Amino acid sequence: VQLQASGGGLVQAGESLRLSCKASGINFRLYDMNWYRQSPGKQREWVATITSGGSTNIVDAMKGRFTVSRDNVWRMAYLQMHQLIPEDTAVYYCKTRYSGADVWGQGTQVTVSS
Repeated sequence: VQLQASGGGLVQAGESLRLSCKASGINFRLYDMNWYRQSPGKQREWVATITSGGSTNIVDAMKGRFTVSRDNVWRMAYLQMHQLIPEDTAVYYCKTRYSGADVWGQGTQVTVSS
């Protein structure tokens, strides 16, 4: 089972980015997908979840700016981020839980300049 996150980059405040997470080795449609982030000097924090059934949940602080989606055909999960602010600068990770264990992607760096 592997997750590969991509789509990060350097953007200016107010811009948007869409992160992608490609899954392999699992029957993707059966699994919830999660996004986390880790800012410099801080603990990793949960950002968003999309369940296998398509229900979504976003951390309150990012509701209205971030959305999460999935494409079961292509085994992809997405985190769409709008109105980015410097405080969104972090490494973003996707995660799922498979056979009782957390499986993490490698992370993708998002840097937001002011």
